[in-house]
Amino acid sequence: MSITWTETQKQRLSELDAGEDNIKGRFFDSLQERDRAFQVLERELAARNREALQVLRNTTRRPLLSLVESRLVERLTKEGFVQVVTPILLSRGMLGKMTITPDHPLFRQVFWVDGDKCLRPMLAPNLYHLLRDLLRLWGKPVRIFEVGPCFRKESEGMRHLNEFTMLNLVELDDLEGRQEERLRQLAAIAMEAAGIRDYRLERNNCHVYGDTVDIVAGDLELGSGSWGPHKLDEQWGITDPWVGIGIGLERLVVALRGHGNIRRAGRSLSYLDGARLNI
Repeated sequence: MSITWTETQKQRLSELDAGEDNIKGRFFDSLQERDRAFQVLERELAARNREALQVLRNTTRRPLLSLVESRLVERLTKEGFVQVVTPILLSRGMLGKMTITPDHPLFRQVFWVDGDKCLRPMLAPNLYHLLRDLLRLWGKPVRIFEVGPCFRKESEGMRHLNEFTMLNLVELDDLEGRQEERLRQLAAIAMEAAGIRDYRLERNNCHVYGDTVDIVAGDLELGSGSWGPHKLDEQWGITDPWVGIGIGLERLVVALRGHGNIRRAGRSLSYLDGARLNI
């Protein structure tokens, strides 16, 4: 009963989204029994992946990642937020204003295009920049959001991607004394729009924003919120209270579908809408 899958079999089962119980919880009395079980399970999982591709082709016609993005955009615009589109290339100076300098842990995770520009690891610098101008032009409240790709040299694992999709929203208004309450309201709006029912909010701390409120489903962090006045505000000429939330859309898909590997949810040439293609 000590015989389990080979590493190659484990890899294949993981690709086909076999689930932790099938990958780690199966033991066999002989090599022959194991290999027969693998063949049966692989066929079942391949059929399930083919079926998912047919559903995409004939019914939904858009990956869940795109559908979730559309739901969030529709709901936030109804709530009075304005969608913005900002550059993917960031200057070193913009990161520096977020305190991401060479001695910061996040600096080593940045994809540098040349000595002075990088692929944005976060949306916040651009939104901070827009807040200043839009406050001058519109007055309060300023409610904006962006959905777009971000890039980090994330650690290898089942829950990290080098290229991922972030939603960042920020609201600047007369929120003094009720920033956390408003942040929790906005988190609830985003989770309802995404279709996430089972989640909780946890207080935490991060390298850039200090105190945060994280959105967690099971043991998976879906997003994180912060608020100001904040020590970073002076760099951007912001003096009014604000609240902001960043949410990873691929993680929303993982929570909705229960994928064991986030690569099934992201931009990929090996998966389409969560289904493996080499089947």
